[in-house]
Amino acid sequence: MDLLTTKRKPMRSILIPILALALWLPAAASAQQSPQSSATESPLPVAGDAPAPAARQFDGQTAEPSAAPRSAAAETQTGYTAGKSAEHHQPTINELRSQRGLTDTHNLFIPKGQWIFGGTASYSTHTNKSYQFLVVEGINSTGYTFKVSPMIAYAFRSNMALGGRFIYSRTLLKLDNASINFGDEDSNVNLKAQDYYALQHSYQVAAIWRQYIPLGRNKRFALFNEMSLAGGGTEARFANGSPVKGTYQTGYTFSLGISPGIIAFATNNMAVEVNVGVMGITFNHTEQVHNQVTVGERNLSQMNFKVNIFSIGLGMAFYL
Repeated sequence: MDLLTTKRKPMRSILIPILALALWLPAAASAQQSPQSSATESPLPVAGDAPAPAARQFDGQTAEPSAAPRSAAAETQTGYTAGKSAEHHQPTINELRSQRGLTDTHNLFIPKGQWIFGGTASYSTHTNKSYQFLVVEGINSTGYTFKVSPMIAYAFRSNMALGGRFIYSRTLLKLDNASINFGDEDSNVNLKAQDYYALQHSYQVAAIWRQYIPLGRNKRFALFNEMSLAGGGTEARFANGSPVKGTYQTGYTFSLGISPGIIAFATNNMAVEVNVGVMGITFNHTEQVHNQVTVGERNLSQMNFKVNIFSIGLGMAFYL
């Protein structure tokens, strides 16, 4: 029994190293073969990419493969980049100006192709008998003022119109007598006017441009701005005293004005308009002949940037 035990110990010490060597050799051989196989094998295709075509031969010549089509993933990435750049697009000055909506065709008030006929007219008379106004006493006078201004325009674009206007006015004043007193009884200054006669009339032709600005989506009320370029002439006669002394006056005028206003439609075709002059440039030239002997002239230039209450106009217009 002791002999068998002593023989097993040397055999066990020999078998264990042999088994370990047998297990290590196959593992080392497979480790050396794996780098070589990975270098010779082609890479796996990426998901979404089409396989590259192999080279073709024509009559012994090798043709290079054409470029592979872009993958769906690449096209998606390009579209995303373009969309992102569009989101960061800075609006231009014209795009910001159009946001006011002044020329927005969706906010229509006056359609393109519509004819506009209208105008204003006014007439007034006065009669004074022994009337007193401030320092002017004993006023005896009669007179009248007449003014008419027909207008025609055509809407060449929605909410915009071009046209013309004719303006005629006539004024007559007959003053029998009037006096102006300054100071008290001791130092009295008395100025008198008797038998004074004045007749004036003027005429102008103007080219106008209008732009309508609707008040929201309202189809009855709107604002408008009228710009006019006008030119015309004037004529006047003055006479006073006994024997009569007279003055004949002629002249011409040019003006550029802006008159905003408001329009209200009473019916589908008839509207009431109110406008007022707020800015204008005017040049007047006047020549006078007094008693057919003395000649005089005057030039006047003025620029106004204020509301002119004497230029308020109320009229009617027909939109056909």
